[in-house]
Amino acid sequence: MTDAPEATTDSAEARTTEARTPDAPAPDAGTTDSSAVGDLAAEGPVPLLEPREGIPPVVADAEALAEVVARFAAGTGPVAIDAERASGYRYGQRAYLVQLRREGCGSTLIDPVGCPDLSSLGAALADTEWVLHAASQDLPCLAELGMRPTLLFDTELAGRIAGFPRVGLGPMVEGVLGLTLEKGHSAVDWSTRPLPEPWLRYAALDVEVLVDLRDALEQELTAQGKLEWARQEFAAIVAAPPPPPRVDPWRRTSGVHKVRRRRQLAAVRELWQARDRVARERDTSPGRILSDAAIVTAALAMPLNLQAMQALSGFGPRVHRRALEQWMAAIEAARAIPEAQLPPPSAPHEGPPPPRSWAEKDPLAANRLSAARAAVGTLAESLNLPQENLVSPELVRRVSWTPPGDATPEAIAAALHGHGARAWQVELAAPVLAQAFAQASTVKRDA
Repeated sequence: MTDAPEATTDSAEARTTEARTPDAPAPDAGTTDSSAVGDLAAEGPVPLLEPREGIPPVVADAEALAEVVARFAAGTGPVAIDAERASGYRYGQRAYLVQLRREGCGSTLIDPVGCPDLSSLGAALADTEWVLHAASQDLPCLAELGMRPTLLFDTELAGRIAGFPRVGLGPMVEGVLGLTLEKGHSAVDWSTRPLPEPWLRYAALDVEVLVDLRDALEQELTAQGKLEWARQEFAAIVAAPPPPPRVDPWRRTSGVHKVRRRRQLAAVRELWQARDRVARERDTSPGRILSDAAIVTAALAMPLNLQAMQALSGFGPRVHRRALEQWMAAIEAARAIPEAQLPPPSAPHEGPPPPRSWAEKDPLAANRLSAARAAVGTLAESLNLPQENLVSPELVRRVSWTPPGDATPEAIAAALHGHGARAWQVELAAPVLAQAFAQASTVKRDA
């Protein structure tokens, strides 16, 4: 573990100056960050090639972690946080690298394999604003390590609310700060040990300008009058409970819509569950054990023996006989299920039915939904805001299917609140939904 770096000024201006070639002119010393970014926009984006303090050593033991905790507890301002997973390689979504940066602390890289309990770091940062990009992706794996924020700024969500057309980290950093990030290692196997130096450089750069991006987006949201909207959204993410386990997760198998018969659906379920057991035991991504396409192919064919199964795509000569036998056993298990115990064609769910059936089940509700979608879309466009961020499609469906008895703006506002909408969403959406429902009712009476 190296000595803690001296306090640095994390500004876009400082980093872009370093990224320039020696002959390139730097921004005037007296310019603000925003004017420096404006200059950069005219000159074109500048590649961000190296972390300011170099690639930090990877923290992988309790002693080094204690130093990091003390250093970050003494830092100032928000803390930029990112996590790298091994999606597509390992079972589950655990973190295999955690990156942090804070003013006065520089950056650090932590190996969660060597340091599986980061609750002390989480406690040290309990009163600090965490800055993440696409927070909902990283917060679950950080929570597994004992890190949970109390105050959050999500730069991806801020970009959506501000109306940016592309909200990935790379496009946002380029469009807002005039810098380009190298993204070539985003899909690598982060469970690899030791981690190659280019991967560590990439990981450190991901938090290098995250606080700068946060500050610029806060200014933009303030200028648009949307900062309070964003704050309510961030608070909702922090307060949200862990999602409940999915009902029938096997139904998310890609291509399962091709499977119509209940017996074949049972085969999808048995194959999916067998694959999941093997993947968990081997700590391997399920798709590397057996592809979704192979599961669907086998379920549709319902092969009668190993030879017939081996003739199917995904079960060819390279598949070991022992593996073929376990997949065949899953097919046989599906074939033996009594008719009454076969899975239904669709998963049980709460809430309204699929919208495609509304016209037949409840024509007036279908009219309400059509009018509501159009009204919300028009309002979202006028606010330069994605429609799903103004009010979620699921919430629109619920209120359209079962509206209040007296669909006044006040009654609809109460219904939206009851379904978890934030105050800013309710204030904007309730009046237009009330008007849309009234128009739908008038159309029905006229018809």
